[in-house]
Order: sequence, then structure tokens, then C-alpha cells
Amino acid sequence: MTPTTPPRLAIIGGGPAGLMAAEAACAAGVAVDLYDTMGSVGRKFLLAGKGGLNLTHSEPQARFVERYGARRTEIQRWLNAFDADALRTWARGLGVETFAGSSGRVFPADLKAAPLLRGWLRRLRESGVTFHMHHRWLGWQAHGALHFATPQGERAVPTDAVILALGGASWPQLGSDGAWVKPLQEAAIDIAPLQPANCGFELAWSEHLSSRFGGAPLKPVVAHWVDRRGAAHARQGECVLSEYGIEGSLIYAIGAELREQIAERGDATLMLDLVPGYTESVLAERLAAPRGKHSIGDWLRRRAGLDAAKCALVFELTDKATLANPVALAKQLKALPLRLRAPRPVAEAISTAGGVRLEALDENLMLHVRPGVFCAGEMLDWEAPTGGYLLTACFASGLLAGRGAARWLKAQQRQRDV
Repeated sequence: MTPTTPPRLAIIGGGPAGLMAAEAACAAGVAVDLYDTMGSVGRKFLLAGKGGLNLTHSEPQARFVERYGARRTEIQRWLNAFDADALRTWARGLGVETFAGSSGRVFPADLKAAPLLRGWLRRLRESGVTFHMHHRWLGWQAHGALHFATPQGERAVPTDAVILALGGASWPQLGSDGAWVKPLQEAAIDIAPLQPANCGFELAWSEHLSSRFGGAPLKPVVAHWVDRRGAAHARQGECVLSEYGIEGSLIYAIGAELREQIAERGDATLMLDLVPGYTESVLAERLAAPRGKHSIGDWLRRRAGLDAAKCALVFELTDKATLANPVALAKQLKALPLRLRAPRPVAEAISTAGGVRLEALDENLMLHVRPGVFCAGEMLDWEAPTGGYLLTACFASGLLAGRGAARWLKAQQRQRDV
């Protein structure tokens, strides 16, 4: 920077956090160059749009913040600057109205990501943001310049400050492959190991169950589990049988606890209530009625309301003696034990846990050990279940980092002008 040139900020990563950081910094009068390894930005954002683009959630703020678990205190500060209501207002400013579904999840009215992203990119370009595609960040060169690999060869880019918004390590084919861990560790930055979040879990299914019922929904069910402190919990929702085990929104919501139990003990046990509409005693009474010529599968459908997938799961995990005993069978249907062996690989996960520890950052998300370097988004050490919480916090952290970088750059410029 010189007294006659505006401060220049590089942002690496074109997901929601990076784009929001660019918008915030540009609004503060900073010249912004945004770099991304892919040929276009927002790849994972567009993928989320295939499911309707769950932008945020409409539940009360106090409950909303609880979704961030151990990091809720830190993320509360992010949301104080940009919360769910602010996100909906921001989308409206791009001509995209939103609505809250019956579950409280918030979506664009057209259930599409592309129109919102197109409008956003148009506004960013009009504001002066310059985009550089096919730039893969390799770290820093000895003199501090950013080091990129491009189709034309390696490139050094000097800059006054940088915001890293490189994503986690899930869905690497879309650009977020976790390759940034190595250069940051070499720069003595504290990073928690990357782990899968919002992912499925593996069980030892038979070939019959995995081939015949992989992809079948289980709904409604209630999951019961005991956390690592010994406290019992229950949560109703939906999940899906898969060829390798089980997945779905109910599993994602409690996945962090299950993952940590597996890491500590080698496995985790989840109990599924397949018939939440009946008490155990009523269910036992219904199952004790004379079965006549009905098969046990037909009897479970008639008397307990189980569909084919739930019946298959019962047969998979229940011995013949229990199937023949109405009292024992009722108990099994109300607490079917699933032994989870491992989370699925991080590349398959919806999101990533771990990353740059928040303790390594100041209140503006700038690294303590590297002034002028800010971090935002999923590459930070936090996690949240699906439901709009991930996107909301990514947007909020990008806004915070963008504003923080702009303030830092202007302070540096004032010092040089003195």
C-alpha cells in the first residue's frame, strides 16, 4: 500500500464465506481479488440447491445457537452480526424471496440456488470484485507473496492482506479438498484434525438388507442414545437405510456425539423406536393377538404398522425366539439396537468438523501468529447439523472476516501515512 493506492485484499475460496467476505470488504472501500481453484465459484452452494437450498432456519435465536454445540458461544458472536433474519433480508436484496417450510427450514421461493448466485456475482462484479479462476493456493512464498498453481504455471501474488475461505474436505471434487492444512501447519497454525460431519455411519448389514433396502426411508422413528457423560437423550425424526449402514437428517443431528463415541470406544450404540405411536405395553398386547395364518412380516405390518423396510430391519437384528414372543418383540421394536462401527469417509460427508482452531484467531477472525491473514467458513473448527445452520454461520463468518480485514488494512494504511 502507498498513500495513493487503495489497500488490496486477496480472498481465496469462492464459497458463501469467501463471497460474503468479498462483499463486506468491498463495501468498506477495499479493492478485492477473489481466487478459486475451480473454473467457477459456488460449486458446493449450487449442489445444495439441488435439494432446494436450505439457506437458514426460522427457529428462535436461543435454540438456533444451541445447534453449534461446543462452539455456540463463539458463533453467537458471529450471528450477532448476521443472523437468520439478516440472511433472509440479504437474499431479498438480491430479488430472492424466502419461505419457512413446515419443519422451520428456510428456502428460496423458487427452491433454486442458481438465480441467487447469479444475482450475487453480478452485484459483486459491479462493486469491483475481480475474480481469478483456476488458481490453486499452495501457501506462501519466502517473501510472503501468495503462491498459486495455475494452468499457465506457478504464480506469485503480493497482497496487503488475505482471507482464507477454503472450505473443509468434504466433496473434494467441488474444490474443498483440505489441501490447505499442510501449508497452514507449516506456518505454525493450530489445526484440529479434519473429520466427517453430517455423514452416514457403517453397520454390518447382510447382503440381502443392503441390496434390497439400501435407500429405503425409516419414518417416523425415535432415536435413543446415551452420551459420553452418561445422560440419556431421545430425538424423533427420519433416517435412511443405506447399503453401508444408516444416514439421514436424524443421524446427522446427533452425528457428532456418535462420531466421538466411536473414536473413544470403537463403536456406538443407537436405539431406534420403530413404532413411536404405541407404548410398549399396548404394542405387546396387539402383537399377542392370535396370528392365524399370517406370516410374521404381515403380522408386523397389520398390528404394528411397520412397512417393508422396517420389517426387514427387524428381521436383520432379531432372533427367532424374540420374534415368537410378543412381549420381547414389543420391547425390541421400541428399542432396536444399532451398533455403529464407523462414520463414512470425510470425502462423502456433507460437511467437515475440525479445522483452524478458533483459539488461533482474534475477534475479527485474524490469525494471532500471522497478522493480516484471516480465516472464515467451514475451514474453521466448528460444526453444525443440516437445517440451514451450516450456511448461516458460513455467511456470518465471512461477513466478520471481510469487515475485520478492511479495518485492519485501513489501520495499516493510516500507520504508513503518519
